[in-house]
Parts: sequence; structure tokens; C-alpha cells
Amino acid sequence: MAGIFRAASVAVRQVRRARMIAGGLAIAAVSACTTGSVLSLEPAVDVGSQTSAVPEYAGQKYAGMQRLVPSNPYMTAAYPRMDEPMAPTEQMPASEVECRRDLKRLGVVYTDLAPIREGQCGIDYPVKISAIGRIGMKPAATLTCDMAATFAGWARNELVPSARWRYFSGVRTIRQGSSYSCRRIAGEGTLSEHGKGNALDVMSIELSNGKEIDVRKPGLFAFRTRGFLNTVRADGCQYFTTVLGPGYNYDHRNHFHFDIKNRKNGYRACR
Repeated sequence: MAGIFRAASVAVRQVRRARMIAGGLAIAAVSACTTGSVLSLEPAVDVGSQTSAVPEYAGQKYAGMQRLVPSNPYMTAAYPRMDEPMAPTEQMPASEVECRRDLKRLGVVYTDLAPIREGQCGIDYPVKISAIGRIGMKPAATLTCDMAATFAGWARNELVPSARWRYFSGVRTIRQGSSYSCRRIAGEGTLSEHGKGNALDVMSIELSNGKEIDVRKPGLFAFRTRGFLNTVRADGCQYFTTVLGPGYNYDHRNHFHFDIKNRKNGYRACR
């Protein structure tokens, strides 16, 4: 009889021990899943210094571009800040109205946005372009109208003919890494042209035949790609006042930077 009581006592202790272990595991699981404070409304996301404007391709191909872009005006903490359309009552100067006629003539698909003002940065009359004719812009780029028109002219008159000449194909998509972004030039105190909406960074170009051409310096025997990128770069100097790319410095190793910075005596920086 005593043996029966001892066996029952052991069983009860084992059940209690199992319940304690299960409870401890449950508490640990809850604490492991909690990465933000509800009381302080801290987002449970680590945004870091990357910008959501840069697509994260396989293998973090454009990780260098993400380090180059320290701020993204369309992200507030971990929550996206939506674009605001231009108010119907907003009156634009004649130069902006004329510029939009040029965009339509060039086949640019765009949306007028509300003025962007962030300290020294901003655009008075921004446009967000999603396509140039049949060429998609991914992601859509927020720019001044002048920069949008200049880029569209270059894409239609230089980029597309070069692609047809070299690859017998049209252009399907331009993948950009940064358009408007409030920041200064790396290592300097000067406001970047990105902070004025006058700059655009091109990471890669997808052709209509499915081939994607990466702007990064091509291999030693990639003669066709090298010729195409050299032509694209040289022709850009006829449209933009700044063209920087692979070979200029480490920060530009994986993209073309185009801008329309106004310099004295019409100086152009093409490197």
C-alpha cells in the first residue's frame, strides 16, 4: 500500500514540474517576440540607414548604394510617408506649365505632387514619373519637372537608340536607386542635388528581350556591354551637367549619377 502512495506522489511531482517548464517556455517565447515598447509606441522594426527607394536584389547587389543614401524622405521611423497630390487650387508659374507640356510631348507618365519642404531641401513643384512612353521607371522617381524632362529626352533620344543598335532590342525598364532625397554630398557640407530633386541614380537597364544590363563595371571580355555603357555615359554629358559612374570613385561603382546642377560658365562634370 505504501508503494502505491509513493508512486502517486512521484507522479504528482512530475506533473507539477512539467507545468512549470511549460510556463517558463511560454514566458520566454513571449519576451523573444517583443522588440518594441507598446507604451512608448516604438516601432518593432529596425530601419537603420537604408532607403526603401533601393530595391534589395539577390545577394544585396546594391548594398553600396544603400550606404550612400543616408536618408529617405518617404520613411518616417518605420512607417511609410505617402505622397500627397498637388492641391487642385495650386497655381503653377508659366515655366512649370510649359515644362509639363514637354513631359506630355515626351510621353512621360507622371503625377503632380504637393510641394516638398524639408529645411534646406525640397521641391516647389515636384512630379513623380512612373514611365517614359513604354519604358517603366522602377521605382517611380520624384524630381523637378526640368530634371524629369531632361532625363526623358536622354532616355528617348540616346538610351533607346543605343540599345537597339547594340542589342537589337528596346528598353523595358529603368531601375533607379535614388531620386529626391534630403542629404548632403558624402564627405562635404554641400547640399546634394538629390536634395533639390535635380538628380537621379540609374542602377540597371532592362531590355525588352529580358536582358538586364547592370551599370557596374563589366567584365574584361564584355565588349558589347562596355561599349553600350560607354555610349550611354558619353551621350548623357550632352544633356546633364553632371554624369558620374563606375571608375569615378567607390561610391559610384554601381550606378550612374545624373544631375542638372547649375554651374558657372556652363561647366560640366562628366567622369
